[in-house]
Amino acid sequence: MAITQTEFDAILADETKRITGDIAWKEDPDHAPAFEFRMPIESDAGYPLVLTGWRNPVADKLSFTIIHRSTGRVYGLDLGADHHNPTCENVGEKHKHRWNDAYADKHAYVPSDITAKPDEVEKAWREFCAEAKIIHDGKMKPVPPLQEDML
Repeated sequence: MAITQTEFDAILADETKRITGDIAWKEDPDHAPAFEFRMPIESDAGYPLVLTGWRNPVADKLSFTIIHRSTGRVYGLDLGADHHNPTCENVGEKHKHRWNDAYADKHAYVPSDITAKPDEVEKAWREFCAEAKIIHDGKMKPVPPLQEDML
C-alpha cells in the first residue's frame, strides 16, 4: 500500500532519521562495473525505511535512494543520468525524485542544494543527508577501485 503525501511529508521532515554504522560499498553483481550499499534508516517513529547507494565509476553515475518498504522509492538523488518526467519534460543529469500523490516517485526536479558531481561521492552523501534530514553516525568508506575483470 502506497503512502500518502502527508505521510511522505512527515517522513522527510522527521529530524530523528539516522543511519548507524559505517557504510561499505560492495560489488553490484547485477550491474557490473558498479558498487552498492544498503542501510536501514532508524527513526523515533519507526518508519520502515532503507537507504541504498549505487555508483558506476565507468558510466560516472551515482544514486542515493530512500525506500519505504511498502511503497518503494519515495526520495532519491541521481547524478550522471538524465530523467524524462511523465509530463514529458526532460530533467538534467542532476535530479531528485520526491514522492507525490500524482506521480508517486516518477517525477523529478533539478535540486539547487546539491553541488557535488557523480565522482564526489562523500560530498554528495553529505549534501543528500543534510537535505533529507538524515544523521549518519559512522563513516562512508570510499568506493573500491575497479578490478581489471570489471572493466
